Amino acid sequence: MHALICDWGHIHYREDGVAQGVPVICLNSLGTDLRMWDGLVAPLSGYRLVRMDKRGHGLSATSDAAPTITDLARDALAVADHLGIERAVFVGCSIGGMIAQEIARIAPERVRALVLSNTAAKIGTEESWAERIATLESQGLPAMAQGVIERWFGPTFRAHPDCALWVTEVARTDAKGYANCCAALAGADLRDALPEISAPTLVIAGSHDGATPPEQVMEMAAAIPGARAELIEGAGHIPAIEAPEQLARLITEFLKEHERV
Repeated sequence: MHALICDWGHIHYREDGVAQGVPVICLNSLGTDLRMWDGLVAPLSGYRLVRMDKRGHGLSATSDAAPTITDLARDALAVADHLGIERAVFVGCSIGGMIAQEIARIAPERVRALVLSNTAAKIGTEESWAERIATLESQGLPAMAQGVIERWFGPTFRAHPDCALWVTEVARTDAKGYANCCAALAGADLRDALPEISAPTLVIAGSHDGATPPEQVMEMAAAIPGARAELIEGAGHIPAIEAPEQLARLITEFLKEHERV
């Protein structure tokens, strides 16, 4: 575990895999920390795997002001800079996928390839995120956690004992950090930038995703030139947790196809 000190606080990150390998930077969903990618560490052991907690999540600090998607993208680039990584494969799930899209928009020269898992260029509305923040303020994350999990996972994983771990994960997330990222999502609309993405892109959807339904994910994929789209049957919003073997296979096959990028 390591910390990068920024002007707003610190970012927690960790490295696994091979130092000389192709850099792969993973960006988490709302309400999770870098442990959501644990199931990919072994399958991606031939890469330089970098995982990080965004602001207000895991062991990273919570900034006083709510960040924008651009701020969160610059945080990821700051970690890359700190590690001497000029170009990386950015793998993002949910808000992490939006952060990856924003990196491709503001710094396309830093992107070797994109893997956009269970995300969209516009998630929700300003009104829906305002409602989420209001519910958070009135009820707290522990009361919301079970409802979040029902949107995240398919029925098979929800029936598994391990699902309880992720209920706890959501419940223990810093409330201000969670609300700040909700505000970032409310203000983010990257639809106009999709046709400008030039990096090889893999888009992944889950058939039981209740947060970014498959049709929404596929609509985003159709707007990205040359994007490859895949559907994981039975998975929900975070296949890195409930279907890591399938997700890892899709990612490694995709990266091998573009190993000369």
